[in-house]
This record gives sequence, C-alpha cells and structure tokens, in this order.
Amino acid sequence: MHKRFTAALLLFISFILVSACSASLEEEQTAAKNAAEEAFNLSPEKTNHEFEDIEYYLPFGYEVEEESPNNIILKNGSKRYILFYNQHEGPDSKVVYDATLKQKDKYEVKETFTKDGHNGFLLINRGKKDEHELVVGIGGVKLSTQAATRNLSSEAAAMMEIANSVQVKN
Repeated sequence: MHKRFTAALLLFISFILVSACSASLEEEQTAAKNAAEEAFNLSPEKTNHEFEDIEYYLPFGYEVEEESPNNIILKNGSKRYILFYNQHEGPDSKVVYDATLKQKDKYEVKETFTKDGHNGFLLINRGKKDEHELVVGIGGVKLSTQAATRNLSSEAAAMMEIANSVQVKN
C-alpha cells in the first residue's frame, strides 16, 4: 500500500513539473506572433539561393529538397516546409493572404503586419495532438509547415526570415 501511494505521489509530482515547464498553447501562440513580427520588421537577409523567378535566403540547416514553378519544398532535418510564391504579386499584395484564409474555415491565430508598403501575416491552426499548421507570408510569398506547440515561435521567426528575404527577379 505504501509503495502504491509513493508511486502515485511521484506520478502526480512529475505531472505537475512537466505541466509547469511546458509553455501553454496560448503563450506559444503569443510568442510566435511576437517572433514573426520581429522577423518581419528586420532588414532582409542577403539572398543565398535562387530558382527561376526568385532569389531568397535560407538559414543554416535549411536545404532545398524539390523545386517546381511557384513551389519550393525546403527541409531542415526531418521538417518540411512549402515555400509558395506568386511572382506577379508584390510585397504589398494581400491576394495570397486572402486566398489562404479561404482554404480553411477558421484559423485560431490571424495576425497581420505592415511596414514600408509590405503586408505580412501569421496564421496558426490547431492540428492533430501537439501539431499545428503554421503559415507566414509577405505579399505574394508564403511558407507553411506543421509545428509542435513548443516550436511555434522559433519556426515562425525562421519562416518569416525566409519570406522577408524573397526577391522576385526582373
């Protein structure tokens, strides 16, 4: 009896500690908004990749997996990202944002940012278990992935950094 009580007490304490150490979904969504907005407001990184109509920056660890017109599949370890671009839409466009909103009934987080004629956005939708659909974009560019709750802010920052760097070739 004493062993069961001790085991139950240890399990309860472990649960409390794990719960206290992990960020709640709401906290991580707020952090993701702040991280995306901060990356949006930074000066774009110097481009280090190009494909057909665009040039863009990829941070360390990211690589191109597949390229096709208007879509580039990126990967970082086992994570996959879709970089979509519409070379006919400038950084002030809201066409991609509006079209993305129409694809889902509702996004839990819908944030928009504006600076110097650029329109940026962050969208988060709850997925399965601890995974969430994360979409960021600027004008005619958007990146999307599936991200764990605890990674929403870091993923949003890196993705916005990439989106911010995209330049359409003339």
